[in-house]
Amino acid sequence: MENVLRPLIVVGGSVVLTLAVGWLVDRMLQKVDARRHDTPLWGLLRRCRIPFQLVLCTALLRGTYRSTGIRKDHEAGIGQILSLVLIASSAWLAVRIATAVVDSTYARYAATTRDPARVRRVRTQVTLIQRVVTAIVGVIAVSAMLLTFPTMRTAGASLLASAGVLGIVAGVAAQSTLGNLFAGFQIAFGDMVRLGDTVVVDGEWGVVEEITLTFLAVRTWDERRITMPVSYFTSKPFENWSRGGIQMTGTVFFHLDHAAPVTQMRERMQDILRECPAWDGRDWSLAVTDSTPSTMQVRAVVTAKDADDIWTVRCAVREQMIAWLYEQHPYALPRITTAPAELPKPAEIPHPEPDQPHTGRG
Repeated sequence: MENVLRPLIVVGGSVVLTLAVGWLVDRMLQKVDARRHDTPLWGLLRRCRIPFQLVLCTALLRGTYRSTGIRKDHEAGIGQILSLVLIASSAWLAVRIATAVVDSTYARYAATTRDPARVRRVRTQVTLIQRVVTAIVGVIAVSAMLLTFPTMRTAGASLLASAGVLGIVAGVAAQSTLGNLFAGFQIAFGDMVRLGDTVVVDGEWGVVEEITLTFLAVRTWDERRITMPVSYFTSKPFENWSRGGIQMTGTVFFHLDHAAPVTQMRERMQDILRECPAWDGRDWSLAVTDSTPSTMQVRAVVTAKDADDIWTVRCAVREQMIAWLYEQHPYALPRITTAPAELPKPAEIPHPEPDQPHTGRG
């Protein structure tokens, strides 16, 4: 009977104590979060309740499992399993705490900063920092779990002895991967491109949706995703329409006949912009910028608060201006001038030769 009650008491007591401590800590964090609304850290730390309880329960069982009276030949295996679970749960808890701290810092910064460009920059850096911390904690946890096995401890000396050679081989084999890794840090802290930036890469216009240490994803206007290595943005030129501010200036070109009413086009363009909610009202212009023997080039310049609105304004000006010209001034649209073919005079028309008489022998 004692062999059954003792394990139940040890395991049950550890579980009950874990649930009680976890509930108390969660209540404390809830009260602190209710008092300090300006600091979201306490509310974010409540997400750590499950890994915290798992760490506490595993630690209690790891320290008391020998008193349960289990067989000697099972002690090593149970201790090994509890050690592995404790290491894994501790890594989980560390990642959750680090994520809560970083998210809290970003939330406070975003709430107090009015510059969207700076907010996107910090968001990019925070995202990459979280990934780096998660990777480091994961590597440490896996290493610690491997070192719990006696065979790995014995092989530690030989692994350290060959670490130099393995490092050189790994560096050569993973040259591109390491290049992308360092390029990811350069993008994060060099402020080259940020989450939410509007970019043009390889002729494709889109918005940066995701940045990792190795690749970058761009969402195009037609909902496609272009995945590119981050080293591309450190080695090749690209357009960043959000760099230095999100306000933009766009152009619309018209190829018209030389008789097009430019003065009336300016008045019509002003009316179009007044009715277009995407125009920010900063500036606009319309001028003849070039001419050819058959047409002239008219350029319209408009402004908007961001890349999405500049696209809307350009399309509205182009569509409504062409429709207005077609209805009110059709002569202004480009035409292909042709001349009628002149018929030759009657005297110049060649006459066929008369048939020669047949002189054959009869």
